[in-house]
Amino acid sequence: MPQDTQQARLTPVTDATFAATVLASDRPVVVDFWAEWCPPCRAVSKHLAELAEEFGDTLRFVTLNSDENPETTRAYQVMSMPTMLVFRDGQVVGSIVGSRPKNHLRLSFARHLDG
Repeated sequence: MPQDTQQARLTPVTDATFAATVLASDRPVVVDFWAEWCPPCRAVSKHLAELAEEFGDTLRFVTLNSDENPETTRAYQVMSMPTMLVFRDGQVVGSIVGSRPKNHLRLSFARHLDG
């Protein structure tokens, strides 16, 4: 995930911090599995930063560099970049593989919020 001010609401996680940040979260979490060598990851990262602002505190957005954190990437069988997994109560409840338009992402993530 390229670092800039737009992505301030995207929290980086690692193999070491994944369980505490994602699995133990009290709200749904979108995990963006990305890699430096992945051009579509840059577009998705921008969309996620914008969506993080829109969703505010109802949905948490984190990023995980797959190359630097192979343990978590393997544990969730992430094979393609970008992959976004949605976690709720420590379980995967949704996934999106590949680059998608921002509106598609917004609608997909909104389904995982308390109604």
